[in-house]
Amino acid sequence: MKNVCKKIASVLKTIFGYGVMIALFGGGLTFFGYVAALIIGGDTAATICDFIKNSVLPVIIYISTIMVLLGLVAMYLNGETALTPDKKKSSKHEGEM
Repeated sequence: MKNVCKKIASVLKTIFGYGVMIALFGGGLTFFGYVAALIIGGDTAATICDFIKNSVLPVIIYISTIMVLLGLVAMYLNGETALTPDKKKSSKHEGEM
């Protein structure tokens, strides 16, 4: 069962990596879209900004949210617990008090 979880985690990490790359690329494109709108100005700039705000940004937000979920699932299937507090005491400091 542990091997199956590790294989699933490996696939999910691959999907996570590509998804984050797509989300970052989309965020960069929105930046350049806003810069282009700033340079163009006028009603065309307003149309470009409205398109980015209403069409592009919601898709990027959904993609990034799903990728975070996949990354967390992959992390926990792999046995990693980075988001939980570690309550282990180190053996070096036990006798020093």
